[in-house]
Amino acid sequence: MGAATARRCAAGGARVVLTDVLTEEGTATAKEVGGTFVPHDVTDPGQWDTVVAAAVEAYGRLDGLVNNAGIATAHTIEQQSLDDFERVLRVNLVGVFLGLKSVVAAMRASGGGAVVNLSSVAGLTALPGTGGYGASKWGVRGLTKIAALEFARDRIRVNSVHPGMIVTPMTTAFGAVSGEGTFPLAAAGRWGEPEEVAEAIVFLLSDAASYVTGAELAIDGGWTAGETALLGPPPGRAATAPEEKGAGDGR
Repeated sequence: MGAATARRCAAGGARVVLTDVLTEEGTATAKEVGGTFVPHDVTDPGQWDTVVAAAVEAYGRLDGLVNNAGIATAHTIEQQSLDDFERVLRVNLVGVFLGLKSVVAAMRASGGGAVVNLSSVAGLTALPGTGGYGASKWGVRGLTKIAALEFARDRIRVNSVHPGMIVTPMTTAFGAVSGEGTFPLAAAGRWGEPEEVAEAIVFLLSDAASYVTGAELAIDGGWTAGETALLGPPPGRAATAPEEKGAGDGR
């Protein structure tokens, strides 16, 4: 989603600084969009200072931040190790905290700005098997609202987006696939695409969202809106016949 967002921002005229621990991929994307790449571990406070300084040096000001870095592991609470839990929180939540903390002075000097934090539907509703990940994304949701209140006096808006099932390199490892009918739990009936998330992020960064702060935007195809099974199949799609119960089935 980070690369898609960088492309969309650049297409809209923004001057982009990309950061990543993956130097080769980050450099390639920066070259593609005409931006600047800075190697960056979001858990390192000193590297955040370097990133902000690089942005101001390259472009003279800092107007926006997208806190997009994240990792996910799938474990029940009983199964998840403390080390794994803390590692996920450090990247997904502490990284966001450090990002927020690092950009305030530069954005204040620019007369304001906008921050978009990447949370998840796992930060809107409980999903079993997402202990560390879910906790981190609930944390991002709350931290966003606190920052929105604290930063408002400096004309800095802070919002969170909550993607649902999006086809990315990380999710394809868990079976993500594009196309209609691939995710029936969402009203849209499919997995989302990174570009759809990028459009929402760019809106929140832009002046079109000048009266939007402390908000949470679900980009989930209606997944968290409610139960879709009660609606039956979409028009033109045959319903699946219920499994015939055996004589010993007590359901």
